[in-house]
Amino acid sequence: MTGQERSEEKSECVSLSPMMEADPALPESERVCVFGTGDLGHSLGLRLLQAGYGVVFGSRRPHSSSRLPHGAQVLGHAAAAQSAHLIFIAVQREHYDFLVPLANQLKGKVLVDLSNNLRKNQYPEANAEYLQSLVPGAEVVKGFNTLSAWSLQNGPSDANRQVYICGESAEAKEAVIAVATKLGLSALDRGSISVARELEDFPLQLFPQWRLPLRIAIGLSAAFFFYLLIRYVIYAYVTQGKDISFRIMVSLANQVCPIVSLIMLSLCYLPGVLASFLQLYRGTKYRRFPDWLDRWMLCRKQLGLLALGFAFLHVLYTLIIPIRYFVRFKATERTVSVIRENRTTEFDTTTAWRSDSYLSLGILGFGLYVLLGITSLPSVSNALSWREFSFVQSKLGHLTLLLCTAHTYLYGWNRFLSSSTYKWYTPPGYMLCLVLPSVVLLLKLLLITPCVDRTITRIRQGWERGADQRNPKDSQPLIP
Repeated sequence: MTGQERSEEKSECVSLSPMMEADPALPESERVCVFGTGDLGHSLGLRLLQAGYGVVFGSRRPHSSSRLPHGAQVLGHAAAAQSAHLIFIAVQREHYDFLVPLANQLKGKVLVDLSNNLRKNQYPEANAEYLQSLVPGAEVVKGFNTLSAWSLQNGPSDANRQVYICGESAEAKEAVIAVATKLGLSALDRGSISVARELEDFPLQLFPQWRLPLRIAIGLSAAFFFYLLIRYVIYAYVTQGKDISFRIMVSLANQVCPIVSLIMLSLCYLPGVLASFLQLYRGTKYRRFPDWLDRWMLCRKQLGLLALGFAFLHVLYTLIIPIRYFVRFKATERTVSVIRENRTTEFDTTTAWRSDSYLSLGILGFGLYVLLGITSLPSVSNALSWREFSFVQSKLGHLTLLLCTAHTYLYGWNRFLSSSTYKWYTPPGYMLCLVLPSVVLLLKLLLITPCVDRTITRIRQGWERGADQRNPKDSQPLIP
């Protein structure tokens, strides 16, 4: 026997010393092994211990692993592999080489690959596929890679309670699903190990559901900013020689925010209206929506939250109006002018009604806006029944759109009759932003009329137009 073999045998004997042996009282099905003593391995071992599993850590230096959870055991890799049937691989792909000499000990074992990459297509094959090629005798399952060490330590929230798994062996996947269920997670089987690359790309995605809404918000903000910049700042400089560029910071921003907010709120409810008319036209609910409409409907929550954010900015910009230097200067100048000229102004009841109604509708609309945002939070929506959630998001949502649209109409009042409103023959921004919400409200009004609503309700309950003609025997009278 060579010196190196004697050294390895001595090391293995140390790993299996009485102080560090795997607990024989627990059956193998109640013991799991974790390869990797880093943050992820530590957090996963802690959760497994809390769930009642016996946890054995496999480490290169079992005697120096001092920061492991209390109650866990630590052994050398070979001894740890023999102690459990299910083994979590919580190490990076670059360190998989140590598994090759353990091929005999890992034969027939279930290896759960938790690794992720730094970027997409970093390697020619998925990490799980590479692991399977290194240990062909084991059953490799990809899973748990969407969970972070922080979420494992603090308990998964509703947003990251679901984990995805894939693998070739149905029995191996069932064993992993059983562990996930005991940890309070919801496991979804995505199929064979060929899906592993897709699962490894999940953690690399940055706000996938927010990309389209953010692009819409940025595009609308930029378009209306430059449109209003031309109509107000550049127009005043060209036609009157006035430099009012200072109004860009607050006045222009306070016009862009409510315009974008109202349009995005309309975009939040327009796909539902279009889907209803599509079902009405088809006479059935069993045909898929077009992909563009389906994608649009899936991002309605994000559209609504961004609309709420712009509404918040509008409120904040409005609150600082009285303390602006420009506003205080104009108010002082107007007061001094009235005193010097000894002029008096009569109280206009119509203007008072319009002003108070405008402010009141804005406050009520913003209050409902906030309510919609609160109920979209998972912790709140999970406490509501489907009928309650639908009432808030649909009924109160359309009421919010109605109040905000009326708020904007009162802001404009009769300015559309004045030719000075159309600078360079262009309509003001608030007129443009009223087009979409007005269309949505008119279409919704058509849908809630009794004859149309009755048909839509029947379709959503499973009725199909022409079903009696396709099944004539259902409509024939019984022959005695």
